[in-house]
Amino acid sequence: MSGRVLGTTKILGVMGFPVSHSLSPVMHNAAIAAMAMDYVYLPFPIPVDDLPTAIAGIKKIQSVQGFNLTIPHKIEILPLLDEITPIAQSVGAVNTVKRIGDRWFGTNTDVAGFLEPLKQLDCDWKNMPAVVLGSGGAAKAVVAACLDLGCPVIHVVGRDPKKIKKFHGAMTSQLQDYNLRVHPWTSIPSLLEVAGIVINATPIGMANDPQTPINEAEMALLSDRAIVYDLIYTPRPTKFLQIAAARGLKAIDGLEMLIYQGAIALEFWLEEEVPIDIMRQALIQHLG
Repeated sequence: MSGRVLGTTKILGVMGFPVSHSLSPVMHNAAIAAMAMDYVYLPFPIPVDDLPTAIAGIKKIQSVQGFNLTIPHKIEILPLLDEITPIAQSVGAVNTVKRIGDRWFGTNTDVAGFLEPLKQLDCDWKNMPAVVLGSGGAAKAVVAACLDLGCPVIHVVGRDPKKIKKFHGAMTSQLQDYNLRVHPWTSIPSLLEVAGIVINATPIGMANDPQTPINEAEMALLSDRAIVYDLIYTPRPTKFLQIAAARGLKAIDGLEMLIYQGAIALEFWLEEEVPIDIMRQALIQHLG
């Protein structure tokens, strides 16, 4: 935000529920101010049952030019859009929407954002099976990213048998030529024994939630070379990553993913190069 809101100011935002924990407004408004653009980025807390009504209303507000989506809206938004990009089609989830004329276009920037910190590591990904905790929209992006990395097998673990079965069917039809297996939550210990990378794509441990998807005993089952990645970025670090660090494992939080997926989204909306360093600096300063 440039410091003032005018009658010409265009609106961007993030939809989720809850959304009060989101740091997206911090980094996006910092970038917008640095670019001297007449935009503002706002939080939109919308319960999942109200999403269709909210989208119908936002379509009528001409100043709204686009928005991000977080839990629990990344899949539910799909039938409410006019068109989605090939990457969003392959993943089956949308986290970024843009108004073009009277049409609404969805894309997915989570895959590229997730991959960015992993590209900096020297790993033999072809020998690193992936274990993904969760089967929502974020997990879909993670599966696509692990496929891109070249992980030999991708294990997805979920609590709801119906949801995990639906997840497997959807991903199998959208992405071809990879080894995806789904499991009940009780399978976690046996999967950790063979995992090369474990990713938390659930909201467990978010904000003030003291829980963790994997406890100390389960974390001890991992190889010393395993990587633990939490998509959650607040609190920082999560209990999940604290346990991983205490175990001596490489631990990655969701902050860099947040920054890069956000930068790609902002470029999608504004069609200009955005200052990633300023976005990162704003977040780090905000987090202390």
